[in-house]
Amino acid sequence: MPVMEHTLGEQLDAQLHQPNNPKTTRWIAEFLDPRQPALRYAIGRNPEGLALAREVRLDGWIDDRFEGTEWAGLPVLTMKQVPTHAWVVNCSTSIVPVSVHKALSARGFERILSLADFLRYPATANTLMPAFVREQRLEWMKHRADWETLFAQLADDESRHTLINTLAFRLSADASSMQGYTVRFRDQYFEDFLNLNREVFVDCGGFDGDTTEEFCKRDPAYRRVYLFEPSPVNMAAAQRRLAQHRDIVFKPLGVSDAPGQLDFDPDAGSASAVGQGGQHSIRVNTVDAEITEAATFIKMDLEGWELHALAGCRQQILKHKPKLAISVYHQASHFREVWAHVMSLNPRYKVRLRHYTEGWSETVMFFTEE
Repeated sequence: MPVMEHTLGEQLDAQLHQPNNPKTTRWIAEFLDPRQPALRYAIGRNPEGLALAREVRLDGWIDDRFEGTEWAGLPVLTMKQVPTHAWVVNCSTSIVPVSVHKALSARGFERILSLADFLRYPATANTLMPAFVREQRLEWMKHRADWETLFAQLADDESRHTLINTLAFRLSADASSMQGYTVRFRDQYFEDFLNLNREVFVDCGGFDGDTTEEFCKRDPAYRRVYLFEPSPVNMAAAQRRLAQHRDIVFKPLGVSDAPGQLDFDPDAGSASAVGQGGQHSIRVNTVDAEITEAATFIKMDLEGWELHALAGCRQQILKHKPKLAISVYHQASHFREVWAHVMSLNPRYKVRLRHYTEGWSETVMFFTEE
C-alpha cells in the first residue's frame, strides 16, 4: 500500500503500540530478579548501558573492539568470552543495534533482550528510557501537526519511509524499524539526486577532511571548497589529508549566526561541538561574511549547532539557492525546525530525507531546487 495513504501518526501507531510477548515479559522479570543466579551482560558502553547497570547487577560488558579490560567498574569481555547461556541486553542505539542483535543470534546466545523490551515493561519503562526517546516523545506530543505537514511535503516515498522508520526508532528504541538500513558513512551527504557538477562546496564541520575528500572524488571538476573546522587538531589532520587536492580554502573557525567567541570542546573527535561547558573558546563567523562568491552546495554537521549556522548563511540561501545537506539528528526538534527554517527562506526547495546508520544517528535532510 502506498505510504501516503495513511498519515504519519497512523503509520507510527501501527509500529509502536505492540506489547511484549509473554516469553519476553517472563524473561525480563527473571532478569530483574536478584535471586536468579544467571550471568547478566550488556552491549552498549553508553548512557543506556549505565542506566541498566544502575537498575540491576551486571557481570560485565561485551565489546569486541574495546582495548581495555574494565569500564564503569565492570569487566569488558569479547563476545566469544561470554557463555551463550548468559543473559545479554542489547543497549546499542546510535549506530549498529541491528547488527549487534544479528551477531548475538549468530553466536548462539539463548536469552537476548533489547532496550525496547524494557521500555514496554511497566517497572522499567521510565527508569531505562533513553534521553533521545524521552525528548522525541515530548516533541511528537507537542508538535504532531507540524510533523504531519513535513511528512506530506517530502519529495519522495523513500524520504517518507525514512521519516517513519527513524521516528519510530527514536520514539521506541525498537530496532525492528531499522532492519532495512546499513552503516553508509561514505555515502552520507552525497546522493545521486544532487547531480554534483562543478560545485562550490562549503563543508561546515569539516572534521579531518573526510567529507571533503569524498566530495572531491564525486565531483572532480569542482570549482572550489571552503572547509570550516575550529579544532586545531582536526584542521591539521584535514590539511594533511587534503594536501594533494586543489582549490581548498581552509577556514580555522566555527560557523554561527553572528561573529564572536563561543565555548567549544575540541577533544571529542568527530563529535566536537559548540556549546556551554566547552573548555576552549573559538572564533566563529557567519558563512555569509566569510564567503563572497555564490556557494552551490552547503553541508552541515555541527553537533546540534546547525540552526545557528543556517541563520548565518541566510543571504547565500536567499540569493544563490545552494543545494543543502543538513544533519538533523542531534536534537529531537531539528527535523521539524531545520525544515521550517530553510523553507521560510526558499519555499521552492524540494526536501528529501536519508539515513546512514541502523540507529538514531546520522539522518540528513537535503534541499534542492529543481
